[in-house]
Amino acid sequence: MTKQKQSYDVVNDKDGIPAALKPDEQSEGITLKPKITLLNGITVIVGSIIGSGIFVSPKGVIENCGSVGLSLIIWLLSGLYSMVGAHCYSELGTAIVKSGADYAYIFVTFGPVLAFLRIWVECVVVRPCTLTIVALTFAYYVIEPLFPDCSQPDDAVRILAALCIMVLTFVNAYDVKLSTRVQDIFTYAKVLALILIIITGFVQLGRGQYEAFLNPFEHTEPDIGKISLAFYSGLFAYNGWNYLNFVIEELKDPYKNLPKAIWISITMVTVIYVLTNVAYFTTVERKEILGGAAVAVMFSKRLYSFMWWLMPIFVALSTFGGVNGILFTTSRLFYVGGREGHMPQILSMVSIQRLTPMPAVMFMGLLSMLYLFSSDIYALINYVGFATWLSIGMSIVALLVLRKTQPNLNRPIKVHLFWPILYTIVTVYLVVLPLYASPVETGIGCLIIATGIPVYIIFIAWKDKPKFIYRYMDSMTRTLQKFLMVVPEEKKEV
Repeated sequence: MTKQKQSYDVVNDKDGIPAALKPDEQSEGITLKPKITLLNGITVIVGSIIGSGIFVSPKGVIENCGSVGLSLIIWLLSGLYSMVGAHCYSELGTAIVKSGADYAYIFVTFGPVLAFLRIWVECVVVRPCTLTIVALTFAYYVIEPLFPDCSQPDDAVRILAALCIMVLTFVNAYDVKLSTRVQDIFTYAKVLALILIIITGFVQLGRGQYEAFLNPFEHTEPDIGKISLAFYSGLFAYNGWNYLNFVIEELKDPYKNLPKAIWISITMVTVIYVLTNVAYFTTVERKEILGGAAVAVMFSKRLYSFMWWLMPIFVALSTFGGVNGILFTTSRLFYVGGREGHMPQILSMVSIQRLTPMPAVMFMGLLSMLYLFSSDIYALINYVGFATWLSIGMSIVALLVLRKTQPNLNRPIKVHLFWPILYTIVTVYLVVLPLYASPVETGIGCLIIATGIPVYIIFIAWKDKPKFIYRYMDSMTRTLQKFLMVVPEEKKEV
C-alpha cells in the first residue's frame, strides 16, 4: 500500500462505506480544487475588510484623535500600514503555499505549540464570535426599516441572525463556486453603496457644504496615547486584509494572483474609506458622530428623502457578505488545523460529492450559532482582540526568521527587509498598547489564550493515551464520515 492510500485507512469496505466513495477511484482525486480566480480573490479581501463599521459609525477614530483632519490622516495611514503588512504576506503566501495563513506560517517557523495556541483562540473565540456579531448586525439592519422609530425585538433579531448563518453554512458546504459567487455579488453591493455615498459627498461639496474642512485640525487631541487608540481603531476597520492567505491552496495561480489581489483590494478599500469619511463630514456633524449615530443611515435620511431605507438594506447586504467571507475563510482554518492534527480529524475531510470542507464549514456554523445564546460576545472579542495583532506580528517575524534559517527557500516574491522590520516595530506597539490601555481585559484575554496549553498537552502532546480513547475517537470519526459522506483529501504538493 502506498503512502497516499495509507492516509485513507479509516475509510474501507468493512466500515460500510461504498467502494464508489473511495478517493483512489476518483479520476480527479478528492481534494479542494483551485477555483478562486483573481476577481474572487479581490472580493474575498474587500468583502472581508468592509463590514458594518464604515456604515454604522467611525466613532472610534474621531473620538480619540479629536479633529476631522487628523481622523482622515489616520484612515489613510491605517490603509498604508495594512498595505505594508499585506506586502509582507505576499512573500509568505507565495513561499509557504499552505492555507491557514498566520497559523501555517507560525507552524512552519516556530513549531506546533505556538501554532496551536494561535488556532485555539482564533477558532474557539475570535472567528465564531466575530461571525455571530456580524450576523446580528445583518439581522438588525434587515428589520430596521420596519421599526424606524423604536428598537428592534431581540428575539426576531437573533432568529434572523441564525437563519443567515444557516443559509450561508449550507451555501459554503454545498459548493465553493457558489460561495465565491455570493461573495462577489454582496461585495459589489457594499462597494456600490459606498460609491453612492462618495458621489453624494462630492455633490454636497459642490453645494458648498464644506464647513467641517475650513478648520480641519480644530479639536485635535494633544495626548499621543489617545491618538494611538484612534490609530488602533482605524486598523481594526482594515482587519481582513490577510484573509485570502487562509484559502491560498484554492486560489488559481497563487504566485501571480495573490499579490495582485492584495494590492488591488487594499488600495481600493483605502481610497473608499477616506472618501466615505469625507462624504460623511459634509452632512453629519462631528458631534453627531461622537454621539454614536449610525452615520450612513443618518446621512441617507437627510439626503435621500423617502428612499432613505436603501441604506439599511445596503448595510444588511454588506454584513451578509461579511458573514459569508468569515465563514469561507475560517472553515479553511479549521480544515488545515484538522489536517495538521491540531483539530479533530473529521474537520480535515472533504465532501466526496461536493469537494468542499463540509465538516469544517458545519462546525464553524454550529459554533457561531451557539454564541447567539451568549450575552457577552462583545466582551469576549475585546478580551482577545490583541491576539490578532500578536499572531500577525509573529507571522511577520517568521518572515525574518525564515530569511535567516532557510535562505534557499523558493520566494517568488521577496520584499525589502525594511518593510517587515517596520511592520514588526509598529505591531509590538499595538500588542503592548492594550496592556497599558486595558490591563484587566488584556489579562483576561491572556488567560483565555493560556487555556489552550492544557488542551494541547492532553489531546495532542500526550501520545500514550489509553487504547479505548483512540478506539472511541476512531469510531466517532467513522460514524461521522458515513453520515456526512466525507473522506480525507488526497496528498498533494503545494
